[in-house]
Amino acid sequence: MFEFSSRLKTISYVLMLIGAIAVGYSFLAGGGHDEAHGEGEHAAMHDDHADAEHGEHAEHHAPAAHHGHGDHAMPDADDFSYHKGASRAVPENNHFYSSPEHHDAEHTHHQMENKPWANLLVNSFWALALGLGALFFMAVQYAAQVGWSAVVLRILEAMSGFIWVPGLVILVIILTGWFHIGGNHVYHWMAEGIMDPESANYDSIIAGKEAFLNGPFFTLRAIIYLVGWVGAAFLLRKMSLKMEQSGVDYNQNWVKMRNLGAGFLVFFAVTSSTSAWDWIMSIDTHWFSTLFGWYVFATMFVSALTALMMIVLYLKGKGYLPEVNTSHIHDIAKFMFAFSIFWTYLWFSQFMLIWYSNIPEEVTYYMARFGEYKGLFFTMVALNFIFPVTVLMSRDSKRNRGFVFTAGIVILFGHWLDIFIMIMPGTVGSNWSLGLVQIGTMLGFVGLFINVVFRGLSKAPLMIKNHPMYTESKHFHI
Repeated sequence: MFEFSSRLKTISYVLMLIGAIAVGYSFLAGGGHDEAHGEGEHAAMHDDHADAEHGEHAEHHAPAAHHGHGDHAMPDADDFSYHKGASRAVPENNHFYSSPEHHDAEHTHHQMENKPWANLLVNSFWALALGLGALFFMAVQYAAQVGWSAVVLRILEAMSGFIWVPGLVILVIILTGWFHIGGNHVYHWMAEGIMDPESANYDSIIAGKEAFLNGPFFTLRAIIYLVGWVGAAFLLRKMSLKMEQSGVDYNQNWVKMRNLGAGFLVFFAVTSSTSAWDWIMSIDTHWFSTLFGWYVFATMFVSALTALMMIVLYLKGKGYLPEVNTSHIHDIAKFMFAFSIFWTYLWFSQFMLIWYSNIPEEVTYYMARFGEYKGLFFTMVALNFIFPVTVLMSRDSKRNRGFVFTAGIVILFGHWLDIFIMIMPGTVGSNWSLGLVQIGTMLGFVGLFINVVFRGLSKAPLMIKNHPMYTESKHFHI
């Protein structure tokens, strides 16, 4: 049995305290002057940040002619009327996202109020990815009747048991936005009057999506997602613990787990995409991408695999998991490497298609990220593609625990940065920060993850010795 040591508990509590302080400070500060920007170049890159705080606005540029089909370069910034402090570029004479009158001092104020909420959404979704990706991977192992992974299933169970924690935080963000509590304007389509033709806030494009984007249905979907995910994790854990009891038909119990895993994969196939559309893509309400659900899934899955690897390496270092050998570590590292490539393929496919078509309603999404977040954007790509490819490509590196653990830290931070760049441009625009508050909040969720997962590991044997494929997994070699 694994013992959750007092030292590890203390570390988790300290991290949780840091997170609580960071979140509390961000709300008390109102997001206006919480910390220095994370990148030294940010101030030089965004002179408009200070202007926005003084209520100044950029002059509107006359729209340039749209590039012809022969020119596939991204439109220049002058092709758009860009309002200082605004979260996105807005084509002149085109009510894209919202009309220009919304990009004034009040809009900048809303962005500043969004900072603590957007910070919470970034970190809670990243934390959710660790648990939900683990649940998906575990369901695949049962549905596909995989043998090699039997010795790490208990770790996947413990990780899946964490889903409810960030899930509740996301639900709170949704409800406070719906009822306009605490200055939460993360979801622009929830603004009062935005779907009312008689209102000054009316947006005809957003109003056309009212059947899908409305408070009650949005919240109901979130509850369905969480109940389905948490319920599947609970049932798989419950059936797994039966494997420790006497008088149980282990093979029949395993067949039930296989069937449940297969059924969950169907549910996950739908909800992993719709939740990404709801919780992230609907922030940029006018923009959409048919690849977005897959893209978010890739981020989620790579993060979960990396967290699994780091937990395995930690337990091995403490003398646990003698059944886990170098071949198991090699296989998990291969998944980390392969799905980093898969993530890159989806990232490039989404970007390339939008760049090639050069449609203003589409390229605006990337203009905001190139204009306000360019340094972070390309840093994120390097961390999530170039680094894992160069570090994990060879067979020897996949079997080197130090290499793999170091790569894991970089990959986890890289995908946290990926989610940061998905959410922040549409919520806080040029008023973003990457400093003590954001990193402190991330550390708080890491502390929560450690506390919940390792408590789960301490409540049951680390090996399911009555699993039909336990012996096969124990002697697995490649």
